[in-house]
Amino acid sequence: MSLKETINEDIKQAMLAKRKEELTALRSIKSAILLAETEKGAKEEISEDTEMKLLMKAAKQRKESGELFKKEGRADLADKEFFEFEVISKYLPTQMEEAEVRKALASIIAKVGASSPADMGKVMGAATKELAGKAEGRMISTLVKELLAQ
Repeated sequence: MSLKETINEDIKQAMLAKRKEELTALRSIKSAILLAETEKGAKEEISEDTEMKLLMKAAKQRKESGELFKKEGRADLADKEFFEFEVISKYLPTQMEEAEVRKALASIIAKVGASSPADMGKVMGAATKELAGKAEGRMISTLVKELLAQ
């Protein structure tokens, strides 16, 4: 079952159970998928990789918005954004712990043959492909800098 089909089923369930907040989050995911499918030059079905990127982007937006609202003292809006973040996160693969990411990056660095911070571009290219959806880009970047500086 594709992500789009899963989302459609979950929308139906949320409608039947009258869960409005969850329904809003699910509809935003469906909207992002439909926009990607109807983009100029897009194929009929979008790839799993594209779906993961859409989900990661949506989750990141909700998390950042929630943090911003919380910082501004708008707990009502922050709670809404964090709830939507949780709903979207259910469809993402489980995120790797820092130790796991560090270990994966060490093997990528060895595989690519990087030895200095100047090789960061090569490492980041391979790392973002291999760890897509499993780790946040900011964490990957920070750890790559740290590992190459040693």
